[in-house]
Amino acid sequence: MTQATVFAPASASATAPRLRRGDGSAIRVLVVDDEAALTDLVAMALRYEGWEIKTASGGRQAMSLVREFRPDALVLDIMMPDLDGMKVLSRLRADGQDTPVLFLTAKDSLDDRIAGLTAGGDDYVTKPFSLEELVARLRGLIRRSTAVVADSVDPRIVIGDLVLDEDSHEVTRDNQPIDLTATEFELLRFLMRNPRRVLSKAQILDRVWSYDFGGKSSVVELYISYLRKKVDQGRTPMIHTVRGAGYMLKAAG
Repeated sequence: MTQATVFAPASASATAPRLRRGDGSAIRVLVVDDEAALTDLVAMALRYEGWEIKTASGGRQAMSLVREFRPDALVLDIMMPDLDGMKVLSRLRADGQDTPVLFLTAKDSLDDRIAGLTAGGDDYVTKPFSLEELVARLRGLIRRSTAVVADSVDPRIVIGDLVLDEDSHEVTRDNQPIDLTATEFELLRFLMRNPRRVLSKAQILDRVWSYDFGGKSSVVELYISYLRKKVDQGRTPMIHTVRGAGYMLKAAG
């Protein structure tokens, strides 16, 4: 992750109805930026919405993927080395593509905003941005431009005998209630939303604590230990350390 971009937890969208295409398939979003760490984190957040995501590191790759992937929306960085976002958008519109575009840029001048929207962009987010804002704006663009329906979401996440209710904030394991602080709850929810997936300390910090990695990884270790005492103590462990990589949650047994 770059120092220029700060992400915040997408707590509002975590409980919002999930969007899907009219035919029931997943919403498709293409994320384009030459900063790999940024595209990875944005892609993870959007997959959290239940959407199908592809990423591109430059404008030329993006043009190829648009034709192949046929996304419902693009998250498009303006400043890229091979083909900048404005040129990508211009070519898309010239080809008759009306896919909504949310621009990302480190620039904050009024001229840049006007240029992006005048070129046919639909919205504009300036780095640093909150992840919650990006997701909310993207949901708005997709709702306005695509035939979508909203799922009624089951508020419960169930992994083995561990159950987390996003509405009531109740957690149980083997039908036994587990008391968690607000931060412990957010950490457990992130782990349970990504079962059997190794999550790095940096990814956890970005999602749960909203700040850059910069030497603060000890807070992740501390809260993982708190969770283990409450979720795993006296039971078959579900929270696992993957040495040198991060943490993973999976069903016991």
